[in-house]
Amino acid sequence: MEIINLCEHDSLVSRYMLELRDKNIQTDRLRFRTNVKRIGQIMAYEISKRLNYADCKTDTPLDVANTRNIADKVVLGSIFRAGLPLHEGMLSYFDDADNAFISAYRQYINGSDEFEIHTEYLASPSIEDKVLVIADPMLATGSSMEVAIKGFLQKGTPKHIHIAVIIATDQAIEYVKKTLPEGIKATIWAGDIDHILNSHSYIVPGLGDAGDLLYGEK
Repeated sequence: MEIINLCEHDSLVSRYMLELRDKNIQTDRLRFRTNVKRIGQIMAYEISKRLNYADCKTDTPLDVANTRNIADKVVLGSIFRAGLPLHEGMLSYFDDADNAFISAYRQYINGSDEFEIHTEYLASPSIEDKVLVIADPMLATGSSMEVAIKGFLQKGTPKHIHIAVIIATDQAIEYVKKTLPEGIKATIWAGDIDHILNSHSYIVPGLGDAGDLLYGEK
């Protein structure tokens, strides 16, 4: 599995990540959502470089041009609710992609730090032999992503899975590697990678609860 940390190389992603992490700037909910969408757009562009293309002919007002177009069928998958702005950013670039959605959320047990992942909703087209891109801002433990991948795989076997996140942890990356079904090819794209997961399974330094910052407290 390939791991790509976009903050390893200076770009606009570094600026957007700075603003997403800054506790003063992130109080502007609209700017927070906009920055998540921007990173989604950049990730879509970078992912587009990994797709297959085919030659085609395009009629212009003056002649016929030799052009290239994406040959792969792309499905954009999102984990409710925090994944939606990242999904929208990518959809603004992959504007003819099919779309899939799944709910996956933590349910803490008796007020402790232990939790289970629950799913209640799945809507997806066939992903058989397609490129599946899964959007979820925070890859903290990897448990929600494991459940999401297994849910989407009920709809077929994709050619490749691209996992798009704002922040990942080392622990989650290793967990996804370990739990990825045999034969599935995957790439993780992260805005940045943090190295600490606290006792409540929150990413440190992270940025807080992405869903709450995007849409308000639950």
